[in-house]
Amino acid sequence: MAIRPVLKMGHPTLLLHAEPETRFGSLELRALIEDLHDTMLAEGGVGIAAPQIGVSRQVVIFGFERSERYPEAPPVPYTVLLNPVITPLDEVEEEGWEGCLSVPGLRGKVPRHVRIRYQGQDPDGQPIDRVAEGFHARVVQHECDHLWGTLYPTRIRDLKQFGFTDALFATPSPSTD
Repeated sequence: MAIRPVLKMGHPTLLLHAEPETRFGSLELRALIEDLHDTMLAEGGVGIAAPQIGVSRQVVIFGFERSERYPEAPPVPYTVLLNPVITPLDEVEEEGWEGCLSVPGLRGKVPRHVRIRYQGQDPDGQPIDRVAEGFHARVVQHECDHLWGTLYPTRIRDLKQFGFTDALFATPSPSTD
């Protein structure tokens, strides 16, 4: 349908708790999902949430076979998830590098639960109930945070592990000393 502008950190919509989605099977919901999909692909993302394109509804999409942004990441199944609930399956967390379409050019090391169960609904209102671990779990948690008004920089524990992607991952130049 359309590639939408992605809201950037600082926009008030990104700080809101999104409204539950109730328009199952509707043309409006299908159009929103298509716009999310088109925008995610155009931006090279691995997921996107409705608030990122200015729609404060509990709708996220995620998934990829291969990602240029995360070349080492295993595939994540393409999913459209509405009204999600995330339950950690244990207390084990792992820090990993994250970026965000709403925080362009920056990356940070974010702690996330390694194993989660996520539940919600598909676009027709049918239940989704899955267990995810590793990068899949990280992506789900990151995208769902957008529905609750949370951006990943607020989860970073050590701000020394936050910065511009090109500076963080640059090949060090030889010392002139």
